[in-house]
Amino acid sequence: MKIALFGGSFDPVHLEHRHYVLAAKEALGLDRVIVMPAGRAPHKSWGASADGNARLAMCRIAFRDLPWVTVSDFEIRAEGTSYSYLTCREFAQRYPDAERYFLVGSDMLEDFFTWKNPDNILANVTLAACGRGTGDPVSLRERFRKRFGKDYVVVPFMGEAVASRLLRVDLAFGKRPAGLDDEVYRYVKENGLYTHPAIAPALALEKEARREHSYRVARMAVARAASVGVSEGKALLASALHDCGKYVLPDSPLLEGFTPPENVPTPVMHQYTGAFLAQKLFQVDDEEVLDAIRYHTSGKAGMTKLGMLVYLADMLEDGRDFPGVKELRDWYWKDLDMCLYHALRQQNDYLKEEGKPVYPLTKEAYRWIKGVVKGK
Repeated sequence: MKIALFGGSFDPVHLEHRHYVLAAKEALGLDRVIVMPAGRAPHKSWGASADGNARLAMCRIAFRDLPWVTVSDFEIRAEGTSYSYLTCREFAQRYPDAERYFLVGSDMLEDFFTWKNPDNILANVTLAACGRGTGDPVSLRERFRKRFGKDYVVVPFMGEAVASRLLRVDLAFGKRPAGLDDEVYRYVKENGLYTHPAIAPALALEKEARREHSYRVARMAVARAASVGVSEGKALLASALHDCGKYVLPDSPLLEGFTPPENVPTPVMHQYTGAFLAQKLFQVDDEEVLDAIRYHTSGKAGMTKLGMLVYLADMLEDGRDFPGVKELRDWYWKDLDMCLYHALRQQNDYLKEEGKPVYPLTKEAYRWIKGVVKGK
């Protein structure tokens, strides 16, 4: 018998996960696939995630019509972090006579060298890399063989790139992601998954075009968050709420108790009213999130990575079009500090050329980030 383990956070499980399984069954001649939602994955940030039981239920829905697929709760029931070597060892003991495979995305092969006890994993299963296309970097395969003394197999798969974190952004903004099974989507909606109580009412204060802007900001910030050590949940919340004060008039009852700072230019004021509303009206109490909202237009010296993400995503999201935006976007994905430096320098130069004053916090932010990049 040939069996394969397919582990992951499945947060949420999407159609490409199903396509992976179908491709692996055909390529490897599998008799059985065991889908294994992780309890707490060592490589994941769980800021905007569904709990284990919900992910287990979604997997059972997604694979409901494939009788040769079993959805296991082994890792969900286990305490602590889910490590693949423990799971592979357990299933080798359960199926000692089976030809055993462990399905991973081909993009995870590079990371496999850093996994906990990778040799133990390979003692119990053969790694099967399932990825888009049929490419297999020769250098990676040679490095794998040299390090482990074993090979892996490649499952050809022509699929689409689907990032679960961006599906979560879609769901948080009340959108219907194309990559979800209809019944999985129904389960998500009925159980209120991937939502935050502040997001919908905050977006209700914005005009439709501004809501779409906030959505694009959130996608850009969340896509970069994990790589710079920022919580996905914080990036999502700060981005979704960053412009909630944009259309609230100064005499609105919503701003009762708000004291504006002195000498704030009109285009900057909404960052302060937004932070006030986020805290007072929407009960956001995370100071880092509030700070990212409070300075998303001006910037400030000593910005956190979250603050930098929101500031830059607000400036560079796909709907923006100004000279130099493409180069700044390139920097955003390569080096966040350098991106902020170039963005603030460009903003300062533009305002000076136009004969407009530069807000003091923006000046301070530029001097600060200039020192940061100089010290690199």
